[in-house]
Formats: sequence, C-alpha cells, structure tokens
Amino acid sequence: MFSDVALFLINIVFSLLGTVLLLRAWVYALRVHPFNPYSQAMFKVTDWLVMPLRRLIKAGKFWDWPSLLGGWLSALVYLLLSALVLSGSFSVLANLPMLILAAALTLLRWSLSLIFWVVLLQALMSWIQPQSPSMPLLRTITDPLLAPIRRILPDLGGLDLSPLVVLLLTQVLNMVITRLAFSLVPI
Repeated sequence: MFSDVALFLINIVFSLLGTVLLLRAWVYALRVHPFNPYSQAMFKVTDWLVMPLRRLIKAGKFWDWPSLLGGWLSALVYLLLSALVLSGSFSVLANLPMLILAAALTLLRWSLSLIFWVVLLQALMSWIQPQSPSMPLLRTITDPLLAPIRRILPDLGGLDLSPLVVLLLTQVLNMVITRLAFSLVPI
C-alpha cells in the first residue's frame, strides 16, 4: 500500500512539474506576453529550476532550452524514483542510457498530455464561455495545432472537428510512447 501511495504522489508531483515546464517552453515559443497572469504563475512555479539552468544553457530564439531541460530532468527523477519504489533497488549506472532515452520519451508523453488537455479545455470553453478572459491565451496556444487540421478537414459550417482530431491523435501517440518508455526501464 505504501508503494501505491508513493507512486501516486511521485506521478502527480513530477507530471505536474514537467507539464508546467513544458507549458512554459510552449508559451515562450509562441511569444505570449510575459506579463500575462498565466505566464506569471508559470514563472513563479518554475523559476527555482529554470533560472539556475539559464546560467548553464541559454534560451534560443524559438526554444526555451532551460525549461525543456528542466522538464527532462523532472522526467528523469520521476523514472528513477518510480523504479526505486517499485523494485526497492535500482542500479543507475547500469541502466543510465536507457533511462536517459526513457526520460525523453516521458517528456514527449507529458507534452502530448498537455496538448490533449489544453485543446480539450479550449474546446469546452468555446462552448461554455467563449468570452472568458482565458480564451485569447487558449486560442493563441491551440491555433498552431488546429489550423493545419482545419485546412485539411472539409468545411462543416459551424462544426469544427479539428479539436477532436487532435485529441484522438494525441491519445494514440501517447499510448504508443508510454508503452515504449516503460519497456526501456527495467524494473
């Protein structure tokens, strides 16, 4: 029972941290105004990790490398702690190459989950409360994902199926990547 509780808490804490770091990198890539209240909240939650990493690696023109590195480190610690709780012992050096790759796949899995939830939230908010103050930010974040699909899908009048396509694609990719990531870490 202790291991179940520990795994649950490890999963929640590190998944949320990794997701917020990925969202920070996504917002950086889209050039969302840094004084947006949502951006400010992300900065407050992640600055403790990103600011020291900025001294080691600089952010690029389009990519916030320190945030992505922080997300990858979160995934690595998540996998290490999960393996430790499940097996009771874990040889880090023997499994380090596979663990590095599994952490990258875990970060990709978290990215797909982030895309899923942001697109779902934007779709629901567009039906429930389209004039919400968060809608401009949600549209800014989701439009680069939905616009290419909208160009491919036939025009159905007022019915936009592009969020459904993104949701289905992210879930399928997430299943494939999850299986691959956990097959790399011997527990």
